[in-house]
Amino acid sequence: MKDNLSTAFLNRQHMISKDFEIYYFNDCNFRNVGEHTHSCYEFYFFLEGDATVFFAGSTHRLQNGDMVVIPPGAEHSVRIHDPDVPYRRIVLWITESFLLQLKVHSDEFLYLAEKAGCSGLIWHFGELAFTTLQRKAFHVIEEIRSDRFGRRTAVALGINDLLLFINRMVFEGLHPERDGKDGSNLYRSLLRYIDEHITEDLRLDTLSGLFYVSKYHISHIFREQMGMSLHQYIIKKRLAVSKEALSNGRRPSEIFEESGFSDYSVFYRAFVKEYGVSPQKMMEKNVQTATAPGGTG
Repeated sequence: MKDNLSTAFLNRQHMISKDFEIYYFNDCNFRNVGEHTHSCYEFYFFLEGDATVFFAGSTHRLQNGDMVVIPPGAEHSVRIHDPDVPYRRIVLWITESFLLQLKVHSDEFLYLAEKAGCSGLIWHFGELAFTTLQRKAFHVIEEIRSDRFGRRTAVALGINDLLLFINRMVFEGLHPERDGKDGSNLYRSLLRYIDEHITEDLRLDTLSGLFYVSKYHISHIFREQMGMSLHQYIIKKRLAVSKEALSNGRRPSEIFEESGFSDYSVFYRAFVKEYGVSPQKMMEKNVQTATAPGGTG
């Protein structure tokens, strides 16, 4: 997990940069962080560990996917319960003046800061959103450490993208009705996720946990929008992947798992039903076509 991007824990609790600082910390045998304040906003993303955060007179046992927004001047501390468990988190410090600069472009950048008020905010991201958040954060850290052409522009775009993303996720989480009565946003998100993870576990229970909606709602929205069940759509997508592989001369025994099928017999029956020919026959036909005079081979 991006260990090359980690930073040794900072004893200082103040910024030295004008606008923002972002760090990935990965500590073992870590001890408690005593009560302190910052003159900036702190966005704290908890990845792993056994810890409790104290702020605004409340106590919260942290879990993977938690975001804590701590406004300037708010006292807070962290207690580590088991120092043998790696303590991993991403911390973003950002000044009020920088947020006000972003407000010139859009008030939406200040949504979380205003929501946090003077007391702060805790939000839990679903697995899919938190994975995306980490990718965006690590991209910014990577760019900061690079000496590539366009580095400053890439960092500026990256931090704006990260801030907009977390503001959007919280807003949409608090306003689910804005998805529309037809569930079109959820439907598009499902299609995109399926396309990008076609070989992985796409059971309804899994998707329900990733998107934080009931599996019955997913089934209803999908059948209404696509005109077929989620399962039927996934099978068709996986068969299309396998057909493409066979057209490149790959053997059926090599590609059925790569296409997302866990059992060859299930793959075989679905393939014959969809295309009217066995995977082996289609592969042989493709090979003959490619090697025949005038073929593509």
